[in-house]
Parts: sequence; structure tokens; C-alpha cells
Amino acid sequence: MKLKVLTIPNELLREVSKEIKKEQLQDKDLQKLFDDMIETMKAEDGVGIAAPQIGQQIRAIVVTLENGPEIYINPEITKRSLRKQKGEEGCLSVPELRGIVERYQSICIKALDRHGNPINLDASNLGAIIFQHEIDHLDGILFIDRAKNVYQFE
Repeated sequence: MKLKVLTIPNELLREVSKEIKKEQLQDKDLQKLFDDMIETMKAEDGVGIAAPQIGQQIRAIVVTLENGPEIYINPEITKRSLRKQKGEEGCLSVPELRGIVERYQSICIKALDRHGNPINLDASNLGAIIFQHEIDHLDGILFIDRAKNVYQFE
């Protein structure tokens, strides 16, 4: 089911999310929420979405890479490259605005999949940008907080 995406200035977007315990992943309602997050992201033509964007203060994100959208639970960046890249970003929670954001060019991620299995992966370029953007949401940070210049997108 497609869910409502929260937009600024909703204060829930500024809260730090809580970790999900491995045993919570057995909950059918939580698994349904993960499916709804994927459906919502696709319906909005997004490449990622974080649980706080749909009003859930839990550390879960969806990121779309080559294999399609995947759920990442309690994601952490464990390594960052020295090199950075600047790129244009937008956000489902910040409609009609874009900005140039500097992010690490490549990162290593540690997380759990939706079934509690450990994931370790390297992401670079666009994938690294998406992960950093979505993990920021889990800490109450929006791209407009990091952008050098923010502008109207039409």
C-alpha cells in the first residue's frame, strides 16, 4: 500500500530514529511496512526512501541499486573514501527544491537485510550518494542542511 510521504516542515523528519532489534524483524506488520516503503518509493519515482519519511522513527531504508530496491536495517557507514563528489540532490520530503551536495565518492555499508542477515557492501558514485542521503534521514538530517546552494526545481 502506498503511504503518505511526510514533507517539510514536519518535525518528525528531524528526529533521530531508533534501532530495530533483530527479533522485531519477525513481526508481520513490520515486514508489511517494508513492502509499503518499497511501493511508496516506486510510486513516487524515487531511488530511495527512509522510514522517517513515512512517519516511522525506525532505522530502515530502501535503496535502489542495480538489483532493484532493497531494505537495509540499521545501516551504518563503516568506511569513507578520501575523495568526495558534488551532485544535484532532491528529496521526496522536500518537494520542488534541489541542491548541490558534496558527498563521499565511495563508502562501505554494514546493515541487516529484512530477515536479519548481515550485509556488508561497497557503494560508489550514485549508490554512495543514495545511501548517504537515506542514512542522513535516520539522523534527522535533510539534504538542504548539507547543500551549498538550494534552488527551486520546476
